Amino acid sequence: MIDRRRFVLASMATMLPRRGSAALRGPVPRTFDYGPAKLDIYAPDGARGLPVVFFVHGGTWQFGKRTQVNAKPAFLLANGFCFVSIDYRMLPQADVATQAGDVEKAYAYVRANIARLGGDPSRIVGMGHSAGCHLIALTGMRGGLPGVAALILDDTRAYDLAALQKNGGMMRAYARVFSDPSQWAALSPTSYVDGRKHPPTFIAYSRAEGRDRDSKAFAERLRATGTQVTLFDGSAYTHMSINRDFGEDGDALTAAALAFLKSTVG
Repeated sequence: MIDRRRFVLASMATMLPRRGSAALRGPVPRTFDYGPAKLDIYAPDGARGLPVVFFVHGGTWQFGKRTQVNAKPAFLLANGFCFVSIDYRMLPQADVATQAGDVEKAYAYVRANIARLGGDPSRIVGMGHSAGCHLIALTGMRGGLPGVAALILDDTRAYDLAALQKNGGMMRAYARVFSDPSQWAALSPTSYVDGRKHPPTFIAYSRAEGRDRDSKAFAERLRATGTQVTLFDGSAYTHMSINRDFGEDGDALTAAALAFLKSTVG
């Protein structure tokens, strides 16, 4: 005898999209080689002159890839943005200074080409999480992202490496990656803050150890230059969830970041 309930459920299942379908994958990017590595550009069909979010992934400067973007592309496209996610060379193949150079090359490529793909090169927002947050902060503060409209910095302790050492935070991944004290000043975003006003900056921190103190100190340093700073208390998040949940329904960081985006480039 046929189980009617199973028959109905099986019939409904045939009408659902398969797990590998475009409906479940979300937006499909166009991939480009910018020189050192590749980047993905997500843009709505027929887009013209949209603001752009330029994203740099984390992974302790050693891991990660441009495809690890979770809900970001779908959310940002739905809200009137183009989205870019880049690869950059990892340790030990490339040191952090080289990685920062990769970020700047990727940004230059996007700025030169995004108009024909639906974006506005005068409205690019740099965004990064963890190691990517450090790289966006470093390149943004030192002028390596010319014309960048705003920055979204999501959860790092690597704003001031000398202060990090003084506060006992130079351990584990930080100690391995930043093992040469002679490089600390050049690789610290805070070294490039004083003396000029910077693009509007959104700084978020999780409940991971030391993130609140280091983020607040960096925010104060920026505000002293007259830079517009939005500081987001993400103590409800872990270091991973503050990135992973971006774009999900009801996410508080997403709502705050979207308001910031709309006020600066929207």
